[in-house]
Amino acid sequence: MKNKKWISLAAAVVLSVTALPMGVFAAKKEEPKLTKVTLNEVAHSIFYAPQYVAIEEGYFKDEGLDLTLVTGFGADKTMTAVISGEADIGFMGAEASVYAYQEGATDPVVNFAQLTQRAGNFLVAREEMPDFKWEDLKDKKILGGRKGGMPEMVFEYILRKNGLDPQKDLMIDQSIDFGSTAAAFSGDTSSDFTVEFEPSATALEKEGAGYVVASLGVDSGYVPYTSYSAKTSYMEKNPEIIQKFTDALQKGMEYVQTHTPEEIAKVIAPQFAETDLDTVTTIVKRYYDQDTWKSNLIFEKESFELLEDILEDAGELKERVSYENLVTTEYAAKAAEK
Repeated sequence: MKNKKWISLAAAVVLSVTALPMGVFAAKKEEPKLTKVTLNEVAHSIFYAPQYVAIEEGYFKDEGLDLTLVTGFGADKTMTAVISGEADIGFMGAEASVYAYQEGATDPVVNFAQLTQRAGNFLVAREEMPDFKWEDLKDKKILGGRKGGMPEMVFEYILRKNGLDPQKDLMIDQSIDFGSTAAAFSGDTSSDFTVEFEPSATALEKEGAGYVVASLGVDSGYVPYTSYSAKTSYMEKNPEIIQKFTDALQKGMEYVQTHTPEEIAKVIAPQFAETDLDTVTTIVKRYYDQDTWKSNLIFEKESFELLEDILEDAGELKERVSYENLVTTEYAAKAAEK
């Protein structure tokens, strides 16, 4: 009888031990496998807050995506990464897709989601100018952006709107690399103004080296400043990835529409570890107050045509490209419905 009890006890122990790893293995098998996606962004800026909210809040993981974020430092570099296959998705100004199409791209890069609806840069002066007017730039030297890039073209678009000829009425220095203009402005007093993204604009103010006197986002009106795009072949092969990616972004867009600048800043702060929370909050509020982010990701035809108007004015458009050739609203419309 004693032997039988020991045999039963031993059998129970064996069953419990063998059952444990099987249960663990079963649980592991049920865990969803994340799909790797590489996103190349034109710059790493608080201007793109909804994207960083989506990352920090885990919205991409919720959609089954393992997102790798790479900063391209310029639309030309981001577009090259997309065309070469180094990146699956690019985030940049839609003008880059127009340029690639004009050059005869056989696998066009198509825009499927628009993030920002205003320019994200600011005009910074050497001194405070509470009564600044755009005509104050006449005969002045300004540190500008790369020829053919959205920052520079929107700047010139505003100048023309205010009766200034960018080539004749002022001097725009386009020789300085993207991201280096603030340091150049601070270190060399030969220029009168500089056009800066955040956090550079606020940093110059904190140093006492410059003062924001105008917002290009406000003075240019609503423009399709940045959007997400991918090669036609990638989208045709991976429509479910594009949809999941867009769904995650839409959640980020909804977050910034329903939360305060202070709440948004706290969420995205880990993305900008080198910037203190007060500064992040100040910058978020600046973008928030000027209605920078769309409520949805749909890239409207009217916005694309305005972009082409800006390209034409800048002399960068050989001929107009059909909206249907370079924009799809399928994914953004579905994300908005959800």
